Amino acid sequence: VLTPYPRLAAPLPVDLCTIMLSRGLLCLGSAAVASGKIYFSETFGDGWESRWTTSKWKESEGTAGKWVSTAGKWFSDEAEDKGIQTGEDSKFFGISAGFDSFSNEGKELIVQYQAKYEKDVECGGGYMKLGPKMDDATTFGDPTAYNIMFGPDKCGYTKRTHLIFNYKGKNVLKKSDLSYKQEGEGTSHLYRLVVKPDNTVRVEIDEEKIYEGSLKDDWELLKPKEISDPDDKKPSDWVDDSMMDDPEDKKPDDWVEEKRMVDAEAKKPDDWDDEEDGEWEAPMKDNPAYKGEWHVKRISNPAYKGFWEAKKIANPEYEDDDALYKYEDFGFIGFDLWQVKGGTIFDNIIITDDKSEADAFAKKWKALSEVEKAKKKEEDDAKKAEEKKDDDKEDDDDDDDEEDKTESEEM
Repeated sequence: VLTPYPRLAAPLPVDLCTIMLSRGLLCLGSAAVASGKIYFSETFGDGWESRWTTSKWKESEGTAGKWVSTAGKWFSDEAEDKGIQTGEDSKFFGISAGFDSFSNEGKELIVQYQAKYEKDVECGGGYMKLGPKMDDATTFGDPTAYNIMFGPDKCGYTKRTHLIFNYKGKNVLKKSDLSYKQEGEGTSHLYRLVVKPDNTVRVEIDEEKIYEGSLKDDWELLKPKEISDPDDKKPSDWVDDSMMDDPEDKKPDDWVEEKRMVDAEAKKPDDWDDEEDGEWEAPMKDNPAYKGEWHVKRISNPAYKGFWEAKKIANPEYEDDDALYKYEDFGFIGFDLWQVKGGTIFDNIIITDDKSEADAFAKKWKALSEVEKAKKKEEDDAKKAEEKKDDDKEDDDDDDDEEDKTESEEM
């Protein structure tokens, strides 16, 4: 597996100069290298348990799932490709890691991680949460405040890639869902979120752009610029019915609406005793002249004025905000999930303001993905061959049965 530098042992802020020195390379100073920073990175090498805190939020209910370290079924280098996996079915999973607090003011925020579903999750998430420093990481769970939530979510036929931003204490979903790409059990997918100082956002999955747009346009973070005038009332003579009954349409005189009628040909039985059997009544039968319920014809309403809508006025509560992208404090990253089927592996997490650093981590995914896809193809081809072998055997058995039947008939 390609590795841009050794697996990091601690989630500490590291600038590019420090990285070069750690590799025995000459550092020429800030003028010679990019000023990017890695705020957090994790490849789940040795000692990862000391850097991550398992949540106890659901422990008392007995629904807290266990996290395990594994590379999964397919890998290139087992030690290098290990991540953390949701190890049980029908459980809540919570785990987080803290790092030195930072603000993304005035710079890009790039968050990237890998997710691999070893089996279909059926109903559950594979998203991460990024938020301010926590006082007690063992309490991490659904009630925990966060800044951003990002990643795949699925329940039955409902599938999407979540991207939620917290603004002034409110978690705001994107107006329209992002595509769900977490398909193919046993293969890793790479999620990248880029939040820019111009209040735009870019989302990539497996190095393919699936969204790029504006925080102001695609999330209801700000109150609307205009609102309906509460003092504007619909005129009393306003007609908003586009169709009306035709006043000239009359029900035909011979229109029959009675579905059932008395059978005029029925006769009282000769042995009918009114005293014992009661008064005889002729039975009912379907009316052959029945035409159904009559409805007056509908025509266009000449008085129709269209759909009435109150006029718009400036919203006195509207406040623009050119710093929607900015958060004063990022201090933790975590996974807070419910999964019907566990088996999800997370790996190669990086939070940075430098695209080249995220690209270096993406190479890890690329190398692993090629191995996984090749292994999956081998497995799929083997299954198809086995299924064909079983089908051929069934056909041979059917032919033998037919031959035995023919021989029996000839005898």
